[in-house]
Amino acid sequence: MSGNLDLWKLLAGLGIFMFGMFLLEDSIKVLSGRAFRKMIAHYTHGRIRSIRSGLFITAILQSSSAVSLMVLAFVGAGVMSMENAIGVMMGSNIGSTCNAWIVAALGFKMNIESFALPFIGIGAILMIIFGTTSKIFQASRILIGFGFLFLGLEYMKTSVETFAQGFDLSHISNYGPWLFLLVGAVMTALMQASSASIAIVLTALNGGLITFEMGAVMVIGANVGTTITVLLGSIGGTQAKKRVAVSHLIFNVLTAVVAYFSIHGLVWIVKIFFDITTNSVMGLALFHTLFNILGVALFLPFIGLLAIMLLRVYPDHKAVLTVYIDKTPTEVADAASEALKKEIHHLLEESQLYNLRSLNIDEKLVFSHELPFEKNLKKRFTLEDLYESIKLLHGEIFAFYSRMQSQKLEEVDVKMLERVIFASRNIMNSLKNFKGIRQNLDEFDSSENVYLNTQYKLFRRRLVEIYHDINHIKELESREEQYRELLKTFVHIEQADKKFIRETMDAVAAKKIQDMEIASLLMVNRLFTQACRLEVFALKDLLLTPDQITDFDRAMDVKTLMDEESAKTADKGE
Repeated sequence: MSGNLDLWKLLAGLGIFMFGMFLLEDSIKVLSGRAFRKMIAHYTHGRIRSIRSGLFITAILQSSSAVSLMVLAFVGAGVMSMENAIGVMMGSNIGSTCNAWIVAALGFKMNIESFALPFIGIGAILMIIFGTTSKIFQASRILIGFGFLFLGLEYMKTSVETFAQGFDLSHISNYGPWLFLLVGAVMTALMQASSASIAIVLTALNGGLITFEMGAVMVIGANVGTTITVLLGSIGGTQAKKRVAVSHLIFNVLTAVVAYFSIHGLVWIVKIFFDITTNSVMGLALFHTLFNILGVALFLPFIGLLAIMLLRVYPDHKAVLTVYIDKTPTEVADAASEALKKEIHHLLEESQLYNLRSLNIDEKLVFSHELPFEKNLKKRFTLEDLYESIKLLHGEIFAFYSRMQSQKLEEVDVKMLERVIFASRNIMNSLKNFKGIRQNLDEFDSSENVYLNTQYKLFRRRLVEIYHDINHIKELESREEQYRELLKTFVHIEQADKKFIRETMDAVAAKKIQDMEIASLLMVNRLFTQACRLEVFALKDLLLTPDQITDFDRAMDVKTLMDEESAKTADKGE
């Protein structure tokens, strides 16, 4: 054996490969609208159709690994069912044998990896030209992902090519067939391409280095080795992707076992069509096709059973986002109502965490305890993860509220439930406001305009002050004190809003900001202020008595009238 293993190139290839998988799957998720899902469902619906699709696509692309990886992406994006995915990959095993026929008949290997750079180049150009909201932008990410996927495979393949091709097959000709099975599997796993390892086997067979039976066993091993690509593609993926990868492994391994113990019968069938003493390479290509067809025929009736078994082994883990309502029966009205209130308080805290992180504020400035999401789920959320989890939590809250509605409740309980669920809606509207201004706030922070930088810092200070007020209100034991402090906090928000408007008008007069910057500042302040108001309104409905809520709303009405009168007076003065 000669040649060295280029470890760094292998690791770089693995990283590029996995990044390509991420781009491919993420873009498919974004683009997977109704028409796209219908198209995938149509062409892969049913066992026979999915097998036929896998065969046809692999025959065109000349890479069962590429097809299997695309299947992983489709399953991960939720646009292909488990059973259909198994069918497509079974068909891809048959389709991959076309490459052996091409090598055997023409001595030419079609190299799909050579398309990697054009995919990346064209995709990158399109991504730069078209905006991020365009479908073409997402389609270009698919091109880049596909290019990176193959570029990574190429890096991994070439990093060990010399090492793998250094196997002197004549040195192991005296060992049993099991060793040739192992060599075929290891070569394919290292080179990340069954077509490459089969080409080596065909070359060795043509050169008389190995017998036909030895070559047949190595081809069986190559089928097992090709599963490593799909297993790598499922690393860190969803349970659905793991199920598909393991199904591919099970199918290929069991097919290899059947082919290994049926090798004499399969060789006998090959001899009917080809004289393996004079045309062994064509005979080996036929053998490759025969045992893959045999595997598909044997597995076809058991696809559904395999899917059910893997679902039990790799069940979909549903994260428990709720803290209070998950184990509370809705039949006990008092307990359920209290649990619902506490869960909405939890919703408020997680929303505040999102808002703090949107402004790059350390949550320890506001919270002295670890919040349930991070404590229970044991992960550091990205902002997008956190936002999606909060939405799911709100869905759980609303579902619990709906189940409570189906119970026989007193009129007072019905009205209380309406108030608290309205509080949860206000919290979510507040959250949506903050999500809407995230990008603008980031632009203020990174702007070269000193005034915008200052306003960004002031928004951060305003938020921390308001959250300190809110936390103080929640800790008060007296409802009367909570009522007064809520009114003070609301006034505080309104004063900060008016101060901001005055300062912005002064900045405009002093020409410290441009027209577009003025529009952005005013829009951000409006949504920021409204978000803070909504959180106060949510607390009002969660903490106060019905009479206090009425008084609070009346105070808001009086304030609105006073503001309108002040505005009219100012207009007349002008």
